[in-house]
Amino acid sequence: MVEKIGFNTQQYNYSTMQNSGRLKSVGNVTQQVQSVPSFTANKSTSAPSNTPAVPMQNTSIRTSLSTKEEKKMYSEVVSNLDRSSKKLVDKLLKTGVLLNNNSNDKSSVLDNLHKMITEPRAEGLNAKTMLRDTVATIAYPYLITQQFGDIPQEYRNLVIQANTESATNLLDRYKGSQDVDVLHSGTCVAASTEFKLANQMPAEFARFAQELSSPKMCVEKSMNMNNLADDTVSAVWLLNSFEVPWDTKDLNIAKMKFAPDKNAIIRAKIQTTHKDSYERTPLDVLMQSTFMQIGSQQSYNTLTDKRAGKFNQNDKGLIEFEKTFTESVVFDKNILSVTYQTVDENARLVGYETDLNTMKNHILGALSEGEDVIIGYTQTDSNNIIVNGHEITIVGYRQGENGKCIFICNDTDDNLSKPIEYSEDYLLPKIHHAALPKHIVENDMNVVPNWIEGLNMYSQMKNAG
Repeated sequence: MVEKIGFNTQQYNYSTMQNSGRLKSVGNVTQQVQSVPSFTANKSTSAPSNTPAVPMQNTSIRTSLSTKEEKKMYSEVVSNLDRSSKKLVDKLLKTGVLLNNNSNDKSSVLDNLHKMITEPRAEGLNAKTMLRDTVATIAYPYLITQQFGDIPQEYRNLVIQANTESATNLLDRYKGSQDVDVLHSGTCVAASTEFKLANQMPAEFARFAQELSSPKMCVEKSMNMNNLADDTVSAVWLLNSFEVPWDTKDLNIAKMKFAPDKNAIIRAKIQTTHKDSYERTPLDVLMQSTFMQIGSQQSYNTLTDKRAGKFNQNDKGLIEFEKTFTESVVFDKNILSVTYQTVDENARLVGYETDLNTMKNHILGALSEGEDVIIGYTQTDSNNIIVNGHEITIVGYRQGENGKCIFICNDTDDNLSKPIEYSEDYLLPKIHHAALPKHIVENDMNVVPNWIEGLNMYSQMKNAG
């Protein structure tokens, strides 16, 4: 069920607007060097190497190939990989990931890797590149980044033409030509969703990767309607409001279709041949475009990293309501968006909906159940006015020397392909919201259905307009 707690608080876009200030580590505690407010994720010390492993949810773990068909698929997959990638596939087999089939259609990681190399890919995509990137990302999801690549000169006219095809005057054409150089990505929500999918549901991640890179460039997913709302009418309202293509036979299961925006393939082609260090892979491009499309009511443009849509008056990123819907339909889970910060009408942080210890217990409770927790945190200026929001994922924790928690996190916008750490004293006060299982928080705070929040928000925006 998509729900939210604390509807009286305002919602903010979660996107990168400027580079963050440098941080320094003092023991296990991260402190900020500059007093000027930053506008993106803040780095901290790297996490220990024994970060939580991929959870095998509701599946039996198999670590050896048992049929001739599996052995044949394995052989054909590894024959198209270099030595280092072959080692990763072997490790995935030995750890039970390769044969994991916790996907929507029960296909395994191996099934989808095999399809990726033996069936056609979308025009402009390279099957071996997609295979290599998918293997590497499943083996180590911390490789995922939201950093856009630059546009090489040989692609520039194509990109500008695609971005200005609907322009009706010279001013719009000029603006369209300037918008394609994306310096700071607003896809932190989408990248965090991509990370969680790879980290927690590798078979479903491989299925998405295979189908999104296929000639049809879309993935179908069946979802329980009661994971969206308590009643069918509300679930239908959400699906229709977000303009997700869907149908149903019995009003219990919704069969949805997810796809990247039409311009995503252009950037995916560019990244296939011109990817630089710390830039997105073609796989990242397709995944993040798809999740941005879901959240932005099918209005995203990968060329500019901008969106429209009915729920957000800002053209970058996704707000909390949109993020929660996206996470709910991607994972087919009863997701509750818990808003912890109290914000007034002037965007000033004035307090919290609960104490920080309760907030910590909520997060630790979810982690103990094997859930990665995607959080949105805010940054404020000297007057406590919120100036930016960003999404990261908490994947674990450890006890610091002072007995307090050190949260192990992933940030897709820090140019670090490894976990990072934040002390609880640093991170908890910044958390605006967190995606958590309903049963963990429902006894501590009041629950407001997310469809009610969306309907109220939509009505307010129409009245304001």
